[in-house]
Order: sequence, then structure tokens, then C-alpha cells
Amino acid sequence: MQTAIVRLVLSPRVQKINEYDNAVAIQHKVLMSLVGKAERTEWGRKNHFQRIERYEDFAREVPVNDYEGLKEYIERMRHGEKDILWPGQVKWYAKSSGTTNDKSKFIPVSSDGLTDTHYRGGTDVVALYLHNNPNSNMMDGKALVLGGSHAPNYNLPHSLVGDLSAILIENVNPFVNLLRVPNKEIALLSDFEEKMERIAQAVKDVNVTNLSGVPSWMMAVLKHILEITGKKNISEVWPNLEVFFHGGVAFTPYYNQYRQLIPSPNMHYMETYNASEGFFGIQSEPGDPAMLLMIDYGVFYEFIPMSEFGSDNPTIVPLWDVEVGKNYAMVISTSCGLWRYIIGDTIRFTQKDPYKFVITGRTKHFINAFGEELVVDNAEKGLLKACEATGAQVKEYTAAPVFMDGDAKCRHQWLIEFNKMPDEMGKFEEILDKALQECNSDYEAKRYKDITLQHLEVIPARPNLFHDWLKAKGKLGGQHKVPRLSNSRQYIEEMLALNE
Repeated sequence: MQTAIVRLVLSPRVQKINEYDNAVAIQHKVLMSLVGKAERTEWGRKNHFQRIERYEDFAREVPVNDYEGLKEYIERMRHGEKDILWPGQVKWYAKSSGTTNDKSKFIPVSSDGLTDTHYRGGTDVVALYLHNNPNSNMMDGKALVLGGSHAPNYNLPHSLVGDLSAILIENVNPFVNLLRVPNKEIALLSDFEEKMERIAQAVKDVNVTNLSGVPSWMMAVLKHILEITGKKNISEVWPNLEVFFHGGVAFTPYYNQYRQLIPSPNMHYMETYNASEGFFGIQSEPGDPAMLLMIDYGVFYEFIPMSEFGSDNPTIVPLWDVEVGKNYAMVISTSCGLWRYIIGDTIRFTQKDPYKFVITGRTKHFINAFGEELVVDNAEKGLLKACEATGAQVKEYTAAPVFMDGDAKCRHQWLIEFNKMPDEMGKFEEILDKALQECNSDYEAKRYKDITLQHLEVIPARPNLFHDWLKAKGKLGGQHKVPRLSNSRQYIEEMLALNE
């Protein structure tokens, strides 16, 4: 009954989303709204927002930024200054996971951004899921939501810091907390191992119908629940479980493991793209892995072709000028005060009108030591083929180049923690290497006759290696992730030392 009421209330929103084929007008309206609201801020005055009447004006007046370009302004905002990047005072800051470097980044999360982007995204996920699944009873049970924690050691007198998920939990309408588990006290614990134990005890006897979180951390919690209940699978614990809303890392390596954990034929999986900087995408059709770009939130989108990324004057295009099949770095301007901000993710559009895309990796998470331009999307496809052919199951992995060993050989080195070892490691390596060549012509060219790149190497990781590495870094739980690909050997050397 409750699900039917929610479906009815949200159905007008689904109709609105179905009008996304008018992207130019929608995005222009978003841009002018953002500029109009921020016109009297320090940033708006400095960059002549009063002159901006169309996208071309905006592109001319406002510089492209990374975090360093906005850091000075954000630090002043954290100390209580008002009307800097966004009108008024911004109280909350999302601490980034720091996967691209060891510096902490504090992303402003304004009240406007919470309302018109983050919470709207969460509502739209439910709206689209219920629209696609007319027999759902999701709202008649509880949602198990895995989140991060506050970070009081980073707080200042005028501002508070936490993982984005903790900020969302702290600020959400109290009514929503009636629909989710665990309670706020447990959800915001900082010690992930204590949190996992208390979550498992708190939810094992609850009617959980839906899950939300990062696949790796959710899997750890679900396996612990099986340990303490003695059940064979999660369907025995929660027979009414029907959907996992997941994001944060690619789901491909985890899919088969989740199917074993949750063997129910009624189980669904729905990807979302919700980052500290904003909520950007939702998997709107069950049979299509691409996500719908959410174009009427408080986010204006621009894109840099990855072929030009890092050059002095790269081409920057608005949404309506992107090309299907091309790899882009995403640039956003938001109602949280991020202006032409390079978020660090790379995407590839699969269609226009409406615009749908897949996440292909990070601008800093790739291997291009020899011109091979290997991205995370390539890695996920290669691992999937290798696992299917050898019966293996990958739990976590990272990869980096070996620039030259004692025999003057160059190659890629993969450190993989398996839930299930391949039936033959050499076969796994061979299929992974061939699959990477099939989906990446640059890698294929560099592998030609072993002239530039030799055959890749896989090193099996001991159990819990990646868990221990994250723990040593103080990055267990929440939105923290293992860096998949790196152009340097910093991460993999640290992990190999722990793997001894």
C-alpha cells in the first residue's frame, strides 16, 4: 500500500524526466539560474556574471578550475566567510576520498545543493525504479543504507566536515530516517569494523527490501550478516529484498558474487552516479548499463576530450556538442559553488536525446606509461572475460606499469585479490591480456610482437590485503575506494610491501 502511494506521488516526476530530449533549453536554464543566484558573490563579481547572457559569455568570462584553483576560496568559506563562491554561508563540506592524491579535499555542500541536486537525485532513483518495476513493494520495508561518518578533527568553528553520505544522513528529512536502517548513531560511526558489527546485529531481523551503498563495503556487511545468522544466503535473511542501488565503483567485478549472495530471481541492481560534488546519473532502464545524465538539477555540464586533457588550451564543449563514443573529462558548475570544476571522472556517451553515458574511469586513474591509454572501463571488461573463462572471482585489484625490470622488459603488473582463484593463472593472464587488446587499440599496438610492452603479470594478493592497506591509510568504509589503475608505482609498491 505504501509503495503504491509513493509511486503515485512520484509519477509526475517520471513524466518530467521523459522530456529530457530538450537538453539545450534545460541546460541553458540551469546555467542562467546558477549565474543569476551567484551574481553578487565575490566569485560572481570577479568573473563579471552580470555580463553573462548565454553559454558563450560564461565560457569566455569564467576560468576552468581544479581543486587547487578554488582551494583559497573554499578555505575562507570554511572559516565562516559568506557570499564567496555561493550566496550565504555554507556550513557543510564533504571530505573527498583522496583516491587521486593524498591531500584532503573539502567540497562545499550548500543547502541549495542538498535540495536541488543530492536529494532530488535520491528521489528520482526511487521514482524511476518504481516506474520500471510496477510489482515492487520496496517502500513496505526498510532500506539498508551504508554511509560514512563525520570527521570532527577537520571541523572549524563555522563549518563541519564529513563523508557526503554522512552529510546527507545528518540533513535529511526526519521522515526518511523512519524508512532506513541502521539508526543515525550507528550509521555515522567512524570505525568501520565496529560499524559493520553493529549494523549486522541491528538489521538481521528487520524486513530489509532495498540496499544502498558502495558494492565492496556492502558485500563485507552482507557476508558478516551471513556469519552471525548462519544462513546460506541473504535471501534467507531478507526474503523481500528486491534491489541494490549501487555506485562509487564499477559493479562488474562484483556482479556474479552478488548473484550468489542474493539468489532471488526478483533481485534488481540499479547504478547511480552520486559523488561529493553532485548527483549526476541514474541507470534509467534495467536492460541498459548506461546511465541517464540528470540535466535539470543544479548542475551545468561541460566536457574536455581526453585526447586533449592536460594540454595548454584544450577544447571544452557544452553538453549539446559532445560526440557519442568519445572519452571526456567532466567539468561541472553547481549550486554548491563549484565553477567550471574538473571533477576528475571520465565518461563516454552512448546516445543523445536523452543523453546517456557510462563512467570510464578517472582523469588520474589510468595507465599511459607507454602510450597505451588504458582506462578503468578497459580493465573491467578484461577482468570480466578472464573471470568468465577461468571461473575466477575478483574481490579487489590494482594495476601499475613496470617501467623496466632487470631484463629491460616493460609490462603492466596487476595485484589481484581473488574470492575464487582462477582454474589456471596462466590462462587468466592470457585472456586478460587479449581482452585488453580487443577493447583498446593503443594497448594492442604497444603489445605488438612484445616490442614496447611485454605480456602482463598478475600477482595474487593475500586475503584482506586491500582492506589492510585502506585501514593503514585510515580509509575503511564510506566512499573510500582502492585505486584501480595508476600511472606511477606508489600505490602498488605500498601494497606489495604489505603482501609479503
